[in-house]
Amino acid sequence: MSVQSTQIVVLGAGMVGVGAALSLQARGHQVMLVDRAIPGSETSYGNAGVIQGEACEPYALPRDFSKLLGIAWKRDNAVDWNIRGLLRALPSLLPYWYYSEPKRHKVISQGYSLLTRRATTDHAPLIAASSSEDLMRRNGYRLVFRENVGFDQMSEQAEKWKMEFGIHAVIEDSKALAASEPALKKPLAGGILWQDAWTCSNPGELVRAYAGLFRERGGEQVQAEVLSLEQFTSGGWRVLTRAGVTEAEHVVVAMGPWSPQILAPLGYRVPMIYKRGYHMHFAPKGKKPDLLLIDAEVGAVYAPMQAGLRIATGADLSSKKAEAMPKQLRYARAKASELLDFGEQVETSAWSGMRPCMPDMLPVVGAAPRHKGLWFDFGHGHQGFTLGPTTGELLAGLIDGNAPPEILQLSPSRRSLQL
Repeated sequence: MSVQSTQIVVLGAGMVGVGAALSLQARGHQVMLVDRAIPGSETSYGNAGVIQGEACEPYALPRDFSKLLGIAWKRDNAVDWNIRGLLRALPSLLPYWYYSEPKRHKVISQGYSLLTRRATTDHAPLIAASSSEDLMRRNGYRLVFRENVGFDQMSEQAEKWKMEFGIHAVIEDSKALAASEPALKKPLAGGILWQDAWTCSNPGELVRAYAGLFRERGGEQVQAEVLSLEQFTSGGWRVLTRAGVTEAEHVVVAMGPWSPQILAPLGYRVPMIYKRGYHMHFAPKGKKPDLLLIDAEVGAVYAPMQAGLRIATGADLSSKKAEAMPKQLRYARAKASELLDFGEQVETSAWSGMRPCMPDMLPVVGAAPRHKGLWFDFGHGHQGFTLGPTTGELLAGLIDGNAPPEILQLSPSRRSLQL
């Protein structure tokens, strides 16, 4: 079996891993990027394709009794569950409930917003250098409401976020929304245009373009399954893959939902919450939406993509299902047809992927608590596509001894997450 050596191995070639590899490479490190799959073909492929510069608060667990009752009775399509999946997630859901308390959530949001507010700035040079401008739009997305109650509440929230975080948003009443989004087939209560977000018409292709940039700049990419990770007694690391053995001074674990699995043999129990999401593409027909739409009451995304209209769902805590089109997606498709014209489904079955969420809603970025040369960059939840280059920059600075202030809240050693 072949043995290679490098300075840093990054495990995981989604947006997070590729972002870390590029940042480390830009600082002069010799970097190898390892993944079993083509870059951007798993979790990073299936998202809504939004770089959410406006996402000033992470998704908290609802603490309002009426909302929880709606989830419990499955009246809210944004969340699905079954008993087996709920019991599996319960040890992580309890601390998630704790951190979702409003005062704690506010503190978390202050640090979280520092990350998301710089996301587009961190993506911009990579988009340009990888010749990916044709994939991007920089004019935001719309959150649309069918009912006045939700629209009025979010309009007030948008005004608060403008004041507190400097978020740019346009509140559109029913008439303004109809004028700005002529693809809508019927009037709605209104919408919020979030102007700080960028959208991508092919998220997987953008990650592949970034990975291509990494290779062009001299980085080595290995497509092989990671079998084991072990530390030398004298320091350094040995990574065993199906392609051979690589020895390195540092290893970065950026494997998203698969990170806990590779870290378990080293004694780390990562309390990750796995929120499954689904999407399916539908052929174009008639007018397509000008901007990506999030249907607030339905808990679904309608995103114009190169492959067609991508309809994507919220969170599913159920144990794995073998359905060609899960219930959440069936409902979203039916409700989308009330608003938009589109053709038949493109794929025979829905895409399914896991969002790697942590109970405190923050990614885990920094040095492993008990192993020198081991670094974490995972747990980005709903924002891996948004934050990959940003946490990559923070981690690279930390490895080089230049710890930025934003990294402190993300450090594995400073958080009660049983790592």
